[in-house]
Amino acid sequence: MIFWSDKKILITGGAGFFGSQVVNKLLEKGVLKEDIRIPRSREFDLRKWKKCVDVIKDIDIVIHLAAKVGGIGYNQKYPADLFYDNAIIGIQMIEAARQENVEKCVVVGTICAYPKFTPVPFREEELWNGYPEETNAPYGLAKKMLLVQSQAYRQQYGFNSIYLLPVNLYGPGDNFDPASSHVIPALIKKFVEAKKGDSPYVEVWGTGAASREFLYVDDAARGLILATERYNKPDPVNLGSGREITIRDLVVLISELTGYSGEIRWDMTKPDGQPKRCLDVSRAREEFGFEAQMPFKEGLKRTIKWYRKYSGDVDSMGRPEDHC
Repeated sequence: MIFWSDKKILITGGAGFFGSQVVNKLLEKGVLKEDIRIPRSREFDLRKWKKCVDVIKDIDIVIHLAAKVGGIGYNQKYPADLFYDNAIIGIQMIEAARQENVEKCVVVGTICAYPKFTPVPFREEELWNGYPEETNAPYGLAKKMLLVQSQAYRQQYGFNSIYLLPVNLYGPGDNFDPASSHVIPALIKKFVEAKKGDSPYVEVWGTGAASREFLYVDDAARGLILATERYNKPDPVNLGSGREITIRDLVVLISELTGYSGEIRWDMTKPDGQPKRCLDVSRAREEFGFEAQMPFKEGLKRTIKWYRKYSGDVDSMGRPEDHC
């Protein structure tokens, strides 16, 4: 708690899926609710420079999570929005934090920044060795520029900005809007609704051959807090579980956990996205002692349970401000 004593903390995206868990971790640390500032997009459009300046006044620590995000379909439909909004918000927030002499800035990037054909497991040193997967390149590159900015500001101004690279997050409270959700909530929604409606089949995008790594949102929040407390270097750091699963195996597992026994149809005209995603998580372990704790199957069970409990309200929640 000593680190957090008397600190005023700004969390962009703090009302979203990931951000709300970070807030919970801070409250558990003893941080007072009134010392946590969460700008909401309806009041603070962070694409506007003045709003960034206004929101950062008297802040000691900035945790930048806010982003416009989505799955493959969303990325294909809105590449320009994803590039501009994520770049301009991040660039302005970091610059406003520097001008305000903020003590520390924690920037959350995205695994989408890695090259399309990165050797597995992804090591942070590979980040610049190729172009990202095409369907999410505008988003990934926009977020990647914030690493360049963080390192440049440290070099020129001595500004303490760190950069984290989480894998795809999942867990209770995720975004289940089919227009913008990622793979786990999208699949959970499909299979739960198919089970409820007694549908004879569920259609899934791609071939199922691609692999992904997932990190339970509570683990991710704990990792971010540890990094904020203990890490002060320019090098980016992966946050992940270090375990991958193919989309085909993931689909089978979710169908079993939701109790769906109908047919699974693969629409191979749709893209798989990046072929493989699995992180080398040794730097996070060595630098600030982070290791994922939630077993994947148990995390899925908890997420499915949450969705079944709140599915009547999910569609009205809208798409949260959150990270990919």
